[in-house]
Amino acid sequence: MNKLSKLSFTVIALLFAIGTSYGQQATNEAKQTKTLRKLENAVNFIVMGDWGRNGEDHQQLVADQMGKTASEIGADFIISTGDNFYPSGVISEFDPLWRTSFEDIYTAFSLQWDWYPVLGNHDYKSNPDAQVAYSKISRRWKMPARYYSKKIKIPGTNEKFLIAFIDTNPLIPEFYKNLEYGPNVQSQDSTAQKQWLVEELNKDAENISWKFVVGHHPIFTGSDKRKEGYDTRAVRHSIKNIMDDEEVDVYLAGHDHSLQHIAPKGKTHYFVSGSASEATQVGMLADSKFAQSEYGFMLFSVNAEVILVQVIDYNGNLLYTTEIKKK
Repeated sequence: MNKLSKLSFTVIALLFAIGTSYGQQATNEAKQTKTLRKLENAVNFIVMGDWGRNGEDHQQLVADQMGKTASEIGADFIISTGDNFYPSGVISEFDPLWRTSFEDIYTAFSLQWDWYPVLGNHDYKSNPDAQVAYSKISRRWKMPARYYSKKIKIPGTNEKFLIAFIDTNPLIPEFYKNLEYGPNVQSQDSTAQKQWLVEELNKDAENISWKFVVGHHPIFTGSDKRKEGYDTRAVRHSIKNIMDDEEVDVYLAGHDHSLQHIAPKGKTHYFVSGSASEATQVGMLADSKFAQSEYGFMLFSVNAEVILVQVIDYNGNLLYTTEIKKK
């Protein structure tokens, strides 16, 4: 081998080594984006929404990743932010969609724990009470009423955190005139529900570390379509003052098919997790901390001192992380 050939070989070998090193570095960095944090003495739960499409439009892919995440972190339960069945809810607790959009999709053993759903506007198009009735025959679907609450014990302490699950559909005046939603909202007393919510948020307050409220419709959102839509404005007008007055820590919603964290002035942090199947346009508000149009879900870990939120896409990439600490 002449000197020129030896030099060429050396250069090629060096470039290969550099490329391999760079490729390994890129691989390691990619792996790092998929590494979840684990919080000690925490309750872990997944928040997802807007999903029931018979596995289509990434629903199955998101479900598979939810199973992996729930297994890795040890999820205790799942929260659904509504629009559980597209396009028009279910007609009864025996509707075939229960199998094709729920039971046969979320099959991972790590997802066989309790599911706590709220009702979305699409769920109101048929029979919303059928989703309440399904709780009597399902081992994991836990919706005892159109709105309800749950107190969760924090491991290693005597403290609990409260989650109030509300029905935002009756809070929207336009729904009462709607041919599809109207029949199912007219029987509801929105004033009574708001009184109930205030009472729940004040029960045993000395033993409650954190207060969560879950509703389908967001109070704030960055999408052009719904930023100041009639439904967003109606829900904001109806219950934003309750979030402020009762010092709610977190409000969780869906409806917008995106992943968002919005933190306006005040105590309450607003999260939108509504892309467990469809993902649509979203933008940033002045108070937005994160907004992305991506198929995925959120992982919450709650202990006595901090709420850790991790946003995960259908490929398992960690898109965003934030902490809410006790003040």
